[in-house]
Amino acid sequence: MNERVTVTLPKEIIRDIDRQERNRSRFVLQAVEKELERRRKEELRRSLRAPHKDGNDIVEAGFTEWADGLPDGDEDLVDIQAGVSVNWIPGKGWEKRGK
Repeated sequence: MNERVTVTLPKEIIRDIDRQERNRSRFVLQAVEKELERRRKEELRRSLRAPHKDGNDIVEAGFTEWADGLPDGDEDLVDIQAGVSVNWIPGKGWEKRGK
């Protein structure tokens, strides 16, 4: 179901959109979807750099299983073959496995 939204943009932007796309709504929708995706991925990257204490769910599930559960399109965020095996140590953070 769609909802109508009124957005005010500078005339120059509207002119540039009209040069690229006949359907303004489609153009704006695609731009918004792309930006929302970019922000969601950045939030995930930020979360991975500074994990939340509840990140134990990932540890318990195992990284591979967690990565397999990522939404479609997020496969580029992780490389199962790269990196080092680690353990989460409460109060200390991530440490190389086998230390």
